[in-house]
Amino acid sequence: MGGIVGKPESATSTWMPETKLEAKMVEAMQRRAAEGTALKSFNSIILKFPKIDDSLRNCKAIFEKFDEDSNGTIDHEELKKCFHKLEIKFTEEEINDLFEACDINKDMGMKFNEFIVLLCLVYLLKDDPTALRALEATFETLVDAFVFLDKNKDGYVSRSEMTQAVTESGEGSTGRIAIKRFEEMDWDKNGMVNFKEFLFAFTRWCGVGENEDEEEGEEKN
Repeated sequence: MGGIVGKPESATSTWMPETKLEAKMVEAMQRRAAEGTALKSFNSIILKFPKIDDSLRNCKAIFEKFDEDSNGTIDHEELKKCFHKLEIKFTEEEINDLFEACDINKDMGMKFNEFIVLLCLVYLLKDDPTALRALEATFETLVDAFVFLDKNKDGYVSRSEMTQAVTESGEGSTGRIAIKRFEEMDWDKNGMVNFKEFLFAFTRWCGVGENEDEEEGEEKN
């Protein structure tokens, strides 16, 4: 996502969002970054994985409620009904952009982990999403974690910022750990990670979606 002006990770480089949604994410994250973060180390993020995992799995009931045909995905029409029921106000264009951005498999349907990412983006972009208040603490932790990694507060995480964050934690083999984690986040391999990419990686780190995939495989067998 995005395009770069100048040399990558140099003091003069500027990463330019490619879509309206990405630009909104970056702007919202920059505003949030100005407030600072309570996190002190990458280890403190890792320690929150179990609690975040439990909280996100509680979203399953919401997902199943709006998966009207029970096919394991939420399509575009089901998403619009979901937003209407939850009183989440977005324009048609914004809903389309969110759906397209979170449907990473481009199969016209969002799986559970994609739905979680979408809800967290809604939380970031909306000032007071009342319907998501029960998940506010969890989503705020995810936003806080990204702010901690985004050392220069530009709305993206670079490889050097990831290395700095892991190194500050005092872990062994910091270089390898940082590169591995960064590669897991940078799924489009452009050298910069936005909040959406971070969320998809985070759901994998917490194991969200893995059990669902295993269950689907067992049912097919």
